[in-house]
Amino acid sequence: MKSSEAARIAWEAILKNKVRSFLTMLGIIIGVAAVIIMVAISAGTEATIQEQITSLGSNLIFVQGAMRRGGPGQAPSGGLVFDDAAAIQEGVSGVTSVVVEQNSSESVKFGDVTLTDISILGTTSGFPSVRDMDIASGRYFTDKEIDRKQKIIVLGSALAEELFGEDDPLGQIVTVGTTKMTVIGVMAEKGAVGNTNYDSYVFMPITVVFQKFTPSMFARFMGDSIRMIYVEVDPDANIDDIITQVEILLVKRHDLTLDTADFTVTTQQDIISTQESTTSAFRSLLAWVAGVSLIVGGIGIMNIMLVSVTERTREIGIRQAVGATPDDIRLQFLTEALMLSIVGGLIGIVVGVGGAYIFGALSDMRTVVQFSSILLAFSSAAIVGAFFGYYPANQAAQLDPIDALRYE
Repeated sequence: MKSSEAARIAWEAILKNKVRSFLTMLGIIIGVAAVIIMVAISAGTEATIQEQITSLGSNLIFVQGAMRRGGPGQAPSGGLVFDDAAAIQEGVSGVTSVVVEQNSSESVKFGDVTLTDISILGTTSGFPSVRDMDIASGRYFTDKEIDRKQKIIVLGSALAEELFGEDDPLGQIVTVGTTKMTVIGVMAEKGAVGNTNYDSYVFMPITVVFQKFTPSMFARFMGDSIRMIYVEVDPDANIDDIITQVEILLVKRHDLTLDTADFTVTTQQDIISTQESTTSAFRSLLAWVAGVSLIVGGIGIMNIMLVSVTERTREIGIRQAVGATPDDIRLQFLTEALMLSIVGGLIGIVVGVGGAYIFGALSDMRTVVQFSSILLAFSSAAIVGAFFGYYPANQAAQLDPIDALRYE
């Protein structure tokens, strides 16, 4: 029997019992759609995280301090200080800018408007460049203003609107905590990056934050402690060389060795790679869970094909009587099972792709349909159909022609 003839007969058998055929394909449809949607959600989450990390700036190195535990009765020591940032800027070639941040929170007041627990970010002059942020109006503070500890601030776009409404905030005096500060600029809208909404922040010179909002009794001896230094690298420079220079510079300043360093150096790619490994494992788990539906669908195909073999025993006997070989019978029923899975797979692709786009449009989660997931799901559906369809097809091929003709 030719394959085209087997396909025609199989298609006629499927159309003869449309409802039963659809219910049989339902497991395959759900399985294929589930794989596509689950992988799309995972890929969308991964893409969002990558964009958020990249939106921090480009070509960045993150130097994070790590306090060393002291002995009995001794306080923890080590970590990064503010002067380390200046040393990196001056002593490492290939560095475009170095930024330090220090967080705090205070109430902010202007006129009759008082906002509590507003996030304050003390930064250096290179912050807008390193963090890829724009100034909507006014300007950002300079290195000279930072050194002089001038009482000036730049407002996030949402915070400026809450305080001033439609009025121009530039030149206005705002009270931050108990300190009067002059507004010199307003940031362009940035939106949330991870869990941080920069549009609701107050930006000010980091030296003012050290002095007014995070005073430390040890600062005069140890320097102002900081948690992180952001180093922007020249695109033409070798980032591995820059990392080596930073590490050597800091261990010399801290009188340590690389093995006992009180800091760690990472890049954006390190963070993205770590995140990718996590989301990849999660994606694989989701795909396997969704793949269970395919197996259930395959069992449904095997079950209905066994019923079909029983129902069509006399038909099988007649085909054998007119010359059909066991291989012809096997091909006929195997083609029917495979066609059920392929048609179910195609419907599942439509449902899965459409469902992924609808889910992304109606929810806060981003979805990215992966062509590889479509190929994987459809191939799996075809393999499941062939695997679970073989046993019923083989049962039909092994029927005795005489017994089959006698079957009522």
